[in-house]
Amino acid sequence: MLVLADVSPERLSSVCGDDPGRICRTLLDATDNRTLAELGDWLVGPPLRILLILLVAVVANRIARRAVKRTLRGMASGVMRERLGAVRKRTPNAFLETQETNLRGEQRSNALSGVLRSIVSFVIFAIAGFMVLDELGVNLAPLLAGAGVVGLAIGFGSQALVKDFLSGMFILIEDQFGVGDIVDLDGTSGTVEAISLRTTQLRSVDGTVWHVPNGEIRRVGNMSKHWSRALLDIEVAYGTDIEQARAVIKRVADRLWRSSGDVLEEPEVQGVEALGASGVTIRLLVKTTPSQQWEVSRRLREQIKGAFDDAGIEIPFPQQTVWHRTADEVGAGNGDG
Repeated sequence: MLVLADVSPERLSSVCGDDPGRICRTLLDATDNRTLAELGDWLVGPPLRILLILLVAVVANRIARRAVKRTLRGMASGVMRERLGAVRKRTPNAFLETQETNLRGEQRSNALSGVLRSIVSFVIFAIAGFMVLDELGVNLAPLLAGAGVVGLAIGFGSQALVKDFLSGMFILIEDQFGVGDIVDLDGTSGTVEAISLRTTQLRSVDGTVWHVPNGEIRRVGNMSKHWSRALLDIEVAYGTDIEQARAVIKRVADRLWRSSGDVLEEPEVQGVEALGASGVTIRLLVKTTPSQQWEVSRRLREQIKGAFDDAGIEIPFPQQTVWHRTADEVGAGNGDG
């Protein structure tokens, strides 16, 4: 049986503090035992507050992670629709919402959301950890000062890494290129095989694998995003009928357009592009599916060569006139003999 005690305000203040808690006051009133009152207040007070802090941290973490994922998905789908909107108006049958487009956006969204959610979780639980330490009576001032010094040292020592990390974030957010794209990164060309937040991995035509730090990328040339274009400059001899040559080129290109799914629009023969030393250059433009411009160009060159042969159109080659002079002619020219 607990014996009720008549506790004075002075004793209550000395045991439980200026703002006594209900647990400490109840135990002190019931037992008049200082140790029991302080122990009960400590066991019931901080553990409950720590549990509440952890519970709030877990709930906040789940809400924040879901918010990040939904936001990135909305941004990715909105940016993709905006960028493809004008293209779809010109080529409505070539750029419908396809599974490949959705998969690329989903992969980019997952990569970004994974990183950002990890950062959000670290920040939330770090704050919760400091609050728990404060509840346990740990002096946080030295810890915060030490963490600031360590963070400053790490920041100065890893500027290049942070630069690569931020550049990789923007590459993914802006969808500058993706795995499978053929790109030119400051003179380094190849097919993108992997993208991380630190580096981009390219494989060139000769099989060399290049690892390019994202922070070192100053310009990006994507040759296979949404659609590509085959550009052919075809030379004919000066004696060729230009209209006939244009008609032959147009006929060959249109035939490939109708028979191949890699050509998206009707080919365009722009006309005479240049007057060279050996012949006249006629330019042909053909819009193709991504990364197929080189295959289409090879097929067009082969078929145009055959069509030119059938039509009797000469493909020029460098020519020069060579004069042969005998020794007697050279002497007569110099006034000898």
